[in-house]
Amino acid sequence: MPPRRVVTGRSKEPRKRFAEELRLLRTQQGDSLRKLGEVLGWDASLFGKMESGKTIGSPEVVEALAQHYGAEEWLLTLWELAVGDPTQFKEQYRRYMSLEQEAMSLWQYSVRRPPGLLQTAAYAREALAAGGHRGKELDEQVNARVDRRNLLEGEDPPPFRVILCEAVLRNSLRDPREWREQLQYLVDTSERHNVTLHVLPFGTGLHGLDSTDVMFLRLLDGSTVAYVETDVRGELIEENDRVERLQRAYDAVRDLALSPAESQKFITRLLEEMPCEPST
Repeated sequence: MPPRRVVTGRSKEPRKRFAEELRLLRTQQGDSLRKLGEVLGWDASLFGKMESGKTIGSPEVVEALAQHYGAEEWLLTLWELAVGDPTQFKEQYRRYMSLEQEAMSLWQYSVRRPPGLLQTAAYAREALAAGGHRGKELDEQVNARVDRRNLLEGEDPPPFRVILCEAVLRNSLRDPREWREQLQYLVDTSERHNVTLHVLPFGTGLHGLDSTDVMFLRLLDGSTVAYVETDVRGELIEENDRVERLQRAYDAVRDLALSPAESQKFITRLLEEMPCEPST
């Protein structure tokens, strides 16, 4: 067993420390990323992302690594410190956030607000403030939400399909300029090669996701998980039968939605209908 390293108090950047320790353990063991993937059963790219600090991995992955290296006690403790980094999301979202960073593809249905991955900083600030965040905590949460958008950028971003209920596009921000910025951001983002955006217009009738926001994540091991949010709670769903039912409901909503080209025109029309800003 490798000697136990001092964890508490050694680093003010737990995520960076966790990534460094993973690289050190692997090189000491003489494993390549490919070999590690073959031995543990996860894609090698996941371990590369963990060692570069892009993700901290799920509890299952970290536990497998800890057992592989014979470092169960301190590696799991260090992972918990990384998860508990105050710059990250609150406890109820942490498991989902770690999975989101690992996802090979994502698809979402939004009922009332643009998904976090597509929010401007101004939108995120007003939405989070409405939820009770204030001061430094508000600033931290806004920065964390805006940083999530990096997932859809870079050289090889995952595919992301999103369906927006028309209500998302009608419930505007208080500041017209900031609302225009948010709508324009949706249009611009829909032009990216990895983003497919649909609008579900009013009048399409009732469906299985009327009051439920849902995000699906296809993970490196081929499994799919779902995160659902209603007016009163959020829940990460990993059971195959429940995920399958949600996927069928999502597919039914997509059949009702406008095509990507029609959706982009829909949002562009909303922008054109907005009053012109007064000259200064």
